[in-house]
Amino acid sequence: MKNTIITIARVYGSGGRTIGKMLSEKLQIPYYDRNLIYMASDKSGIDIQHFSENDEKIMKSSDVSFIPPENRRYVSKDNIFDYQSQIIRDVSYKSDCIIVGRCANFILKNSDHRLLRIYIYAPDDVCISTIMKKFSISERDAEKTFRQINKHREEYYKYHTGKEWRDVRNYDLCFDTSVFTYKQAVSAISKYSEIFSSL
Repeated sequence: MKNTIITIARVYGSGGRTIGKMLSEKLQIPYYDRNLIYMASDKSGIDIQHFSENDEKIMKSSDVSFIPPENRRYVSKDNIFDYQSQIIRDVSYKSDCIIVGRCANFILKNSDHRLLRIYIYAPDDVCISTIMKKFSISERDAEKTFRQINKHREEYYKYHTGKEWRDVRNYDLCFDTSVFTYKQAVSAISKYSEIFSSL
């Protein structure tokens, strides 16, 4: 069944997760984010800790399990990604939905769905300020967190897709949340989605 799937890639601190949740409420369709790793853990039998520790970042070689690769509980950066990718494919066939991060735009690129790929970003200083306010931390700590998480996301996307995470050619719509409010971004995506769904 062909569904409309909205994927959201987001720079940390730019509000992508909030926009995804708001869009889910507006369109009345499921929202998938960190719940994907719980679903992948349930399906694979691999401890949730492995998925959490390696969520949108590359697993260190020291984290790789010594369980034989043929065992379904074997843990590596590739099979963690494979289990999560299968969950993303599974939910995409259930209904229209919103999927945040985790290379979903790449995983579903050859599906028969109507795939709407969104990228949410903002200037570094805006993101850092947002992080400071959200977690009540210093500018120094906010900047460190901002750079670390986005570095992990860049490396993760590059490793699993061979493409650059920030390259706008990987997306259909891009929103700078220092220019658009969250509400305006949600409204624009919603309107575009209606047109897109009718194609």
